[in-house]
Amino acid sequence: MQKVAVVQAGSIPFDADAAVTKAEGLIAEAAEQGATLAVFPEAFIGGYPKGTTFGAAIGMRTEPGREEYRRYRDGAVALDGPEIERLAAGAADHGVFLVVGVIERLGETLYCTAVMISPEAGVVGKHRKLMPTGSERLVWGFADGSTLDTMETPAGRVGTVICWENYMPLLRQTMYAKGVQLYCAPTADDRPTWQATMTHIALEGRTFVLSACQVLHRDALPDDHPVEHEPPGGDILMRGGSVIIDPTGRVLAGPVYDEETILYADVDLDVKTRSHLDFDAVGHYSRPDVFSLTVDERPRESVRFER
Repeated sequence: MQKVAVVQAGSIPFDADAAVTKAEGLIAEAAEQGATLAVFPEAFIGGYPKGTTFGAAIGMRTEPGREEYRRYRDGAVALDGPEIERLAAGAADHGVFLVVGVIERLGETLYCTAVMISPEAGVVGKHRKLMPTGSERLVWGFADGSTLDTMETPAGRVGTVICWENYMPLLRQTMYAKGVQLYCAPTADDRPTWQATMTHIALEGRTFVLSACQVLHRDALPDDHPVEHEPPGGDILMRGGSVIIDPTGRVLAGPVYDEETILYADVDLDVKTRSHLDFDAVGHYSRPDVFSLTVDERPRESVRFER
């Protein structure tokens, strides 16, 4: 039996250093409560630019929009940079495994990434969002299949699927086939309908689901940062809705809305084992004679140098 934590907190947009400082405090708090794994929301480091258009419309760009993008890019982090080193040090200091949503800067492209950090080995895996949703495609790149990593923890094997990637059936099946026991779903989807998706995945994969979403208030944004489209929540740009669900569909913690908090639950992998009596999506319920899936995990680089 291991305790896990889902962190529901707001980022500090455009300020990676301050966001890491906030994360360090939250890691310490989760460790004090005995958590061996802490899952942070999508884009916690770097920020989720909800309501922002970056001045773009079909066939049009604006200089103010390009300046917004420059600021957003400057708030992103490299996976070998000092911000990730600090997160790894926090994990080591407190003995906590981490899944942290970051905006990753790789060359001149940004990725929505979940980085996996071990207290013993530092960064041991990453998942870059394969399919940015809607206008996210303007500012985030498309990942390839080389970052479908998992991480071994005392609580079980961890895998990460980000936000609306969870509506991609073949990606879910890939995570089940990798033997994921703790299915982490960092998200920016704060709608009540998200809960049905998380429950379905818990039942379909017979896995623990840990979904983390930010609570983000408008006053967290710089005064000169425009929010062109008014979110339904008014001053609350993201409402949370984080949740922990077990492999039988039972909600262990959450959902919680409109406040920052850390959710905790005890994970017993025997619950998962028992749940496979009558269903295994990649085993006795899979019908490989009819259906099959091939996953290409090769890196896809646009330029290769050969000598």
